[in-house]
Amino acid sequence: MKAIATDIEGVFIIEPKLFGDARGYFFESFNARDFKALTGIDITFVQDNESKSRYGVLRGLHFQLPPYAQSKLVRVVKGNVLDVAVDLRKGSPSYGCHVAVELSEDNHRQLFIPRGFAHGFAVLSQEAIFQYKCDNYYAPDHEGAIAWNDPTLSIDWQIPVADVLLSDKDRNHMPLEGFESPFSYQAF
Repeated sequence: MKAIATDIEGVFIIEPKLFGDARGYFFESFNARDFKALTGIDITFVQDNESKSRYGVLRGLHFQLPPYAQSKLVRVVKGNVLDVAVDLRKGSPSYGCHVAVELSEDNHRQLFIPRGFAHGFAVLSQEAIFQYKCDNYYAPDHEGAIAWNDPTLSIDWQIPVADVLLSDKDRNHMPLEGFESPFSYQAF
């Protein structure tokens, strides 16, 4: 396993070591001991989720409010997506900035997103199966979100706007401006 630091502190690209032969391949998708050694983060995941989506589906930019904030380790097992994490930590030098990484069944990359970030992804392939591990349980009464198309974020989702497919809920999220973040940079 290899951890690659991104431009935003605390967000890591994780590349597993792949073992392949004529039969196929094998890799460890997560190992707590190695993850801590590479990132300095000691984490316990308590919930795994999976979604299946078609081309153009954009999910996000979501987060859980304290005390149910979540760190996530996300990956794609089929297809490819553009995965995005937006820093919402008050006082962070990268507040309002984002990391965007293509995750695919071919590159086997994962993205670690700490608490205090909004998260979303856009499906770039015909279909994608997306998995994520969370370090806190989902709490529907503590959902939050930022508008996926907020012009101040300048996210290039790599799909034409006309092809974007959103849930009814994701059509009406607030922009970052005016958002009163409950997340503190010092807490991380």
